[in-house]
Amino acid sequence: MAVTRDEVISWIKAYGQVITENKDYLTDLDSAIGDADHGANMHRGFLAVLAKLPAVEDKDIGTIFKTVGMALISTVGGAAGPLYGTFFIQAGTKLNGKMDLTLADWTAALDAGITGVVNIGKANVGDKTMVDALTPAIQALNGATGQELSMSDALKKSAKAAEEGMKGTIPLLAHKGRASYLGERSIGHQDPGATSSFLLLDTAANVWVNN
Repeated sequence: MAVTRDEVISWIKAYGQVITENKDYLTDLDSAIGDADHGANMHRGFLAVLAKLPAVEDKDIGTIFKTVGMALISTVGGAAGPLYGTFFIQAGTKLNGKMDLTLADWTAALDAGITGVVNIGKANVGDKTMVDALTPAIQALNGATGQELSMSDALKKSAKAAEEGMKGTIPLLAHKGRASYLGERSIGHQDPGATSSFLLLDTAANVWVNN
């Protein structure tokens, strides 16, 4: 089974709603170790994304992803704009001309997106960033492909791995971003970027559940 273009659009819209619902939560997480603006920034960015979607709803998935990325780069402040924007743009390069997504397509797109995030942010697993949620997610997807799991089951495994990675940031010492300025005071707090990354993949698993 494959995810259709319309289901991709439904995922993006659903994630925008999830960000709205979790805006204050993400800001609270960021207030402990950052600039207290991650929730507000992501909310503003996805309002811009939702405004851009009608113009590309009849386009291929690669174009949709790149449009999302450009909207985020142009509207989201702080590190989140370049990081999430790059994620979507790089993922979109693997989806040019595609009108649906197989598990292999999604795995390749996610891998490209994560590579883009790592390249621009220079973060590794263990640095207490969104990479700590995204990397286990792609590892789970790669494993699911080898096990010939359904798209739905693979997405659930990926989201579960992202959740574990997100929670795993709590005891970590931050090595990147504003949180790194806090030194040992960053320990004991969940990373907001890892949290919004988990929510992104969890929303995909929930919206694309029947594939």
